[in-house]
Amino acid sequence: MIPMVKNVKIGSYSVGDGQPCFIIAEAGVNHNGDIAIAERLIDEAARAGANAVKFQAFITEELITAEAPKANYQVETTGQPGSQYGMLKALELTAEQHAHLKAYCEQAGVMYLCTPYDHGSADMLARIGVQAYKIASTDTSNIPFLRYLGAKGIPVILSTGMSTLGEVEEAVAALETGGVDGSIVILQCTSEYPAPVDEVNLRSIATLRQAFGYPVGFSDHTQGTAVSAWAVALGACMIEKHFTLDRTMPGPDHRASIEPDELRQLVEAVRSLERALGDGVKRPSPSEQGNKAFMQKSLVVRRDIPQGAVISADDLTCKRPATGLPPRDFDRVVGRKAAKALASGHILTLADVEWN
Repeated sequence: MIPMVKNVKIGSYSVGDGQPCFIIAEAGVNHNGDIAIAERLIDEAARAGANAVKFQAFITEELITAEAPKANYQVETTGQPGSQYGMLKALELTAEQHAHLKAYCEQAGVMYLCTPYDHGSADMLARIGVQAYKIASTDTSNIPFLRYLGAKGIPVILSTGMSTLGEVEEAVAALETGGVDGSIVILQCTSEYPAPVDEVNLRSIATLRQAFGYPVGFSDHTQGTAVSAWAVALGACMIEKHFTLDRTMPGPDHRASIEPDELRQLVEAVRSLERALGDGVKRPSPSEQGNKAFMQKSLVVRRDIPQGAVISADDLTCKRPATGLPPRDFDRVVGRKAAKALASGHILTLADVEWN
């Protein structure tokens, strides 16, 4: 049995058991350094019904060394080898730009979230009032940084790509030691772009939930939208998905992102799945109630039974409609006397049987 967990408050949302899945449209650096593109991403996310749009905040000099090579997927998507420095510097946003995007999100009716990659960026996000820090999988093992973020007292969304369960335990302990006070959502994640479907390991959602007692979601790097809905079916309370205006745009993350129409499809699929999951109580649904009397069966007299005769098993059969005694009363009826003469084909009722 999956244990209940304490829900986490992020802004006006409660994330966890019994709540709609919190859907994050991950704009990331798909704005290509252009605020107008960032605004269009926010507009599309709001139209799609996402709960939040997430960006990335970093000071390039604090994030990487000048010689840090690009990851394999970055070489493929940019078409150029070499250092990450120039690529990321062109995607860096200022504090003023982040404040503008936060205000723009609020106007569009969607929450602004952001991933800080360094202390200065974390401080800046705290100043502008970010509702939660999203911690990238690249920092799951960055214990000093996690302690620093935990001390801010801001809810944390922790991605766990490239991590063992033990490393996630260390990360959670660092956040708790810092003082985050239990406001943690953990995301299962596979840090490949795009991620192979056979490596997303959705069953680890239950493992993480069992291990830490926090709400668990899924950061989806697969192609398409299907896997996100599957994750919700397995208990994910939060979905994060990279999206872009156009997958053919230049930049490191566009290729592994979905486009606006797909984002709308993802939101619709998750909301439909939530309705299909229901509340777990096994009972007839409202739409079934009208069919019950016509489709199920009653005890029916197979052959004429005189008044006072003992009713035998051979005297009864089960037929539609379900307007009389149900078949589950078969053993209760057999061996009792008929309260009146019963004709063959008669649907048995309580008044037809002597119960005393």
